[in-house]
Amino acid sequence: MNFVKNELLMPAGSIEKMKYAYAYGADAVYLGLVDFSLRALRKGELIDETNLKTAVDIANKLNKKLYCTLNIFAYDKDIKKLYETLDIIKDAKPHALIISDFGIYNVIKNNLKDIDIHISTQTNTLNSEAVKFWRDMGASRVILARELSYNQIAQIRKNVPDIELEIFIHGAQCMGYSGRCLLSDYMTKGERQANQGNCAQACRWSYKLLEETRPNEYFEIIQDDKGSHIMSTKDLCLVNHIKKLCDLGIDSFKVEGRTKSLYYVSAAAKAYRMLIDGKIDSNTAFEELKKVGNRGYTEGFFMENNNSTSYSYDISKGLAGADFLGIVQKRINDNEYEVLIKNKILLNDEIQIITPNYSTIARVIKITHNKKGETDTANTNDIINLKFECDNNTWEKEFDFALLRTTGMKEF
Repeated sequence: MNFVKNELLMPAGSIEKMKYAYAYGADAVYLGLVDFSLRALRKGELIDETNLKTAVDIANKLNKKLYCTLNIFAYDKDIKKLYETLDIIKDAKPHALIISDFGIYNVIKNNLKDIDIHISTQTNTLNSEAVKFWRDMGASRVILARELSYNQIAQIRKNVPDIELEIFIHGAQCMGYSGRCLLSDYMTKGERQANQGNCAQACRWSYKLLEETRPNEYFEIIQDDKGSHIMSTKDLCLVNHIKKLCDLGIDSFKVEGRTKSLYYVSAAAKAYRMLIDGKIDSNTAFEELKKVGNRGYTEGFFMENNNSTSYSYDISKGLAGADFLGIVQKRINDNEYEVLIKNKILLNDEIQIITPNYSTIARVIKITHNKKGETDTANTNDIINLKFECDNNTWEKEFDFALLRTTGMKEF
């Protein structure tokens, strides 16, 4: 077995996000195959039977890896569909398949012998003996449960040195045990089944209390003055512990977020890549990670002090310290670029341009609409030509992956 070392594993909900994840520093991505993934996406260039091979070919050309998730809890109808999809998976040959269901494991193990199997965090793997079980079953990697502490992870690594271990280091957490939750199923009357890839995130909803003898009187459930999101966990962030996890011999560091934006994937990948490579310290990386959407950060169970402060009582939707403003599409001429606008930009706005290796502050000195001509405003979802004025143009070496965001840091 060829073990990886300190792999940065990023989410890729679409082929576009996959390309940006690689560009911004991911060694590998994980993406869900439609019908078998725990994240049912609704937009973008989704990964299905028609383009899985295309995605793998892109990864191979870049000398990167691609892991495909087949981690739903499967019914017989899902197993039937899987048998119908085996030839497509075999032809595409992803570098590994991420599996949680024993039935899916059995089908893959018996029919796709040349593809590595990674055991999903959904299996709640919490101890050394469980890791040994999966190793002896032929798995090449185990993704440990997020409920483990550093000391428990260290003990597993010591006890089972001959299999790859992967842990989550960043992203949204689930109030259910390792994601095993039926709340969405019940609250949507079975229409949004969490373990079939369609979670409604009912834990993020705002709840009110109804006393049964007062049917029309609703009372907000509050903790002090913080609101009613009593089940909404903060996001995991282990940025301060990456060095000791590298020293411990953890093979792969995983960031959650297949349904997150292209900006989230890119900016988070860049922060962790530069941290792992020793180009920035953990404080600098943390400041960068505050600029992507989050519900507040926590270290969860990692330092054995998970408590009520790990929950986000006042918000359920992630907020970012910087607004994502646009995606550079192509160069028009000197300092002028076609941009897909994600949030409104005004003439003379000061913005930040980021690329995989560079960043700079720039001022928007010209906005041109392809039909209206020059204008003072670039509106969301428009494709607009922007001309920049900036002191440092080194970012132009990587303009094909350049993103725009606001400067500074918003406080919440």
